[in-house]
Amino acid sequence: MKKLFTVEDFVVALVAALGYGFTFEIPKLLGYPMWLCTVICCVVGYGMQMLEEKLVFSETVQRKPLLRYMVFVAIIIVYLVAEEVATTFMGLDMLDYLSTQYGFIIVPALVGFVFHEVLRRYRVRKIHERYGDGSDGFVVDGVLSQETINKENQQNQQIMGDFDKDCAVKIKNGVFVGVKEKNSLGFFGIPYAKPPVGKLRWQAPEPLPESEAVFEAKYFGASSIQVDYDGSFLKNHRQSEDCLTLNIFTESKNTKQKKPVIVIFHHGDFSYGGTADPILYSDDFNKIYPDTVIVTFNYRLGVLGFIDFSEIPGGENYPDALNLGLLDQMAALRWIKENISAFGGDPNRVTVMGFESGALSICLLAASEKAKGLFQKAFTFFGNPLAAYETPEISRNLAKKLLQETSSTSMQDLLRLSSEQLKEMTQKLEMDISSPTRDGNFIPMDIFAAYQNGVAADIEFIIGIPSNEVQVYKSVVGDEKYSDFMSKALTDILIYLDKVQPDVAKAVRNYIEEKAATMPAIEVTAKVFEQVYLLTTYQNAQKLAESGSKIHLFYWNVKPLIENLGAGTVDVMATFLGNVKMAQMYGTILNQDIAAPIQKLFRKFASGDEMRLFSNEIKGFNAIDWKEFPQALIVSEKAFKCDSIVDKLTDVKELLKLLDE
Repeated sequence: MKKLFTVEDFVVALVAALGYGFTFEIPKLLGYPMWLCTVICCVVGYGMQMLEEKLVFSETVQRKPLLRYMVFVAIIIVYLVAEEVATTFMGLDMLDYLSTQYGFIIVPALVGFVFHEVLRRYRVRKIHERYGDGSDGFVVDGVLSQETINKENQQNQQIMGDFDKDCAVKIKNGVFVGVKEKNSLGFFGIPYAKPPVGKLRWQAPEPLPESEAVFEAKYFGASSIQVDYDGSFLKNHRQSEDCLTLNIFTESKNTKQKKPVIVIFHHGDFSYGGTADPILYSDDFNKIYPDTVIVTFNYRLGVLGFIDFSEIPGGENYPDALNLGLLDQMAALRWIKENISAFGGDPNRVTVMGFESGALSICLLAASEKAKGLFQKAFTFFGNPLAAYETPEISRNLAKKLLQETSSTSMQDLLRLSSEQLKEMTQKLEMDISSPTRDGNFIPMDIFAAYQNGVAADIEFIIGIPSNEVQVYKSVVGDEKYSDFMSKALTDILIYLDKVQPDVAKAVRNYIEEKAATMPAIEVTAKVFEQVYLLTTYQNAQKLAESGSKIHLFYWNVKPLIENLGAGTVDVMATFLGNVKMAQMYGTILNQDIAAPIQKLFRKFASGDEMRLFSNEIKGFNAIDWKEFPQALIVSEKAFKCDSIVDKLTDVKELLKLLDE
C-alpha cells in the first residue's frame, strides 16, 4: 500500500540530493580532506533535508492544496537554478555530480527496503513453520517460556521498608510502586475494588477503604476464574476470585499537564480473557501513544460474573449477580475517574476501547444512565448491544446447573464452594456460560430507545466491523467447541428472526438449505451467524448516529496471513496497540503501512482532533478524510478509502431489512 515516492517524497528527494551534493562537492573543491567532506555532507545535508520535510509536511502547507503546489513549484525552481549554478560555475561533470547526489538518497532507501523485505520473508517462513495451514488454531503451548510464565504469576506484596519514590504514586487506597519500562512507567495489579471473596462473592463491587500502606505494583493481578480454551494464553496465568485489578501505563508521573486516558476492555466472550493476555500489552504503548495514559483491567467472568440466582433459595439476596461483570467495569471506570489524575491522566477525557465482548460491554454501558459521564469517547470492534440477552433465562439455567453439578440446594451451599470447585464447574459448564442481560434496571430493555432518548448523545464513537472474524474465534476455542457454539448461535438467531422478521427468517433458512448442498454445514452456520452479527453491529452505528452521536465507521478488510486463522480482533488489537511480537505469536505480521496511519488517527480521536490525515502527514501515505457515518473507512492492504459497506455485510439481501427496524 505504501508508495516508494509520493509527490512530497519526490520534492524532498530533489532538494535533499542537492544539499548532500553541494555540501560534499564545495568542501572538496576548497581542498578539505575527504573524511571532513563526508562529515559536512552528512550533517549539513541531513539538516537541510529535515528543514525541508518540516516545511513540506507542515499542517499549514498540507491543509491547502494550492499552497502545497506553490511550495512544490518554488522548491523545484530553486533546485533547477542551483543545478545550473553547480554545473556551470563550479566546473562539475553533470553525470558524476548527479550520481553523487542521488547515491546518498536512493541507495540507503533501496538497502532499507531490501532489508525489511528479507526480514518480513523470514518472519513469514517462521510463522508457517509453526502454524502450517493454521487448521489447528492458535498455538499457545510452549510459546511463552516457563521463566516468563513464572514471572507473570508472581504477586504484589506490601512494602515495609524503603522504596523507589520516582516510581511511586499515592492515592486514597495506598501508595503503589510501579516499574520503569522501556518507554514508560508501568503500574500492575492495582486493586480498584474490594476482593469479591467470602461474603462478597456474587455481590456488587465495593469501594476500597482509605490506606497509607505501600504496595508493589510490579505484577499483573490474577485473571478471573474462566474457561481454559486451547488457544488462550491465559490458561497459563493464575486465576482467582480476587481479580478486580487494573494496570496503568504512562510516560511519566508528571501531573501538571493532564493527558487523555485510553481504557482497554478485554475480549473473551465473557468466558475467558484478562489483562495478562500478552496481545493487550505492548512495550511501545507510550511510544505509539505519547502524552497518553493507558489503562487495562480485569472483571468477573462466567459463573462469577453473569448468573441469575432469583429462583435459587436465598438468591433474593444476590440481585446484582446477573450483570456483575458490567458492574465491575463501571467500578473500574469510577476508580479511574477518581484517581487517574495522580498518574497524569485527565478524568474528563476518557476514551474506552473494546473488542468483541469488550465492545458489547461498552455499548451496554453507553446505554445505561448509571454509567453516564464515565467516558467521553468509545472505540468498539465487532460488538453490539443486541447480543445481550433479553431475558435472564439462560443465566437462570446456568444457576440451576451449577446447583445440580455441585449437589447444592441453596445459596448457602454455593457460598461454601471453594475457588477450585468453581474453577472445575466453569470448565464443565462452558457450553452454558452466560453473558450480560438487558434487565430493565442497570441496562435498559430497549437499547435503541435509550439511545433515541439521548443517553449516549455526548459520546463520540469509532465502530469497527471485521470481514473475517469467526475464523479467529475458531482459532481460540478449537474445532469441536466451535461447532457446538455456532450451532447454538444459529438456533438463537433463527428464534430472534422468527420474532422480529418472519420473512427474513424464512429467507435465511432457504439460504442455509441452498448453501448446505455445496459446503459443510458448520461453514454455512458460521457464515449466517457472522452476517447477522455484522448487520446488527452496523445497525448499532445507525441508531447511535440517528440519536445524535458522532460516529466513525471502520471496516477491516485486510486478508489474513494464514487463511484458517482468520483476520479480525487479533490483527486489529495488534495494529492499534503496536504489538509486533504478539502479532507473530498469533500467526500474523503487523503491517506498519497500515498500523502507522491507524495509530495516528486513533491518537487524534483520543485527543479530540479532526479525524483526517493530511497528504503525507504519515510519510509515503496519501491523505485520508474519515467521513462520518454512513461512510466507512475501509482498510485493506492496497488502500484506505471512505465508502459505503452495506453491500459487503451479507449475501442474504433479505437480512438488510433488519436495518429498517
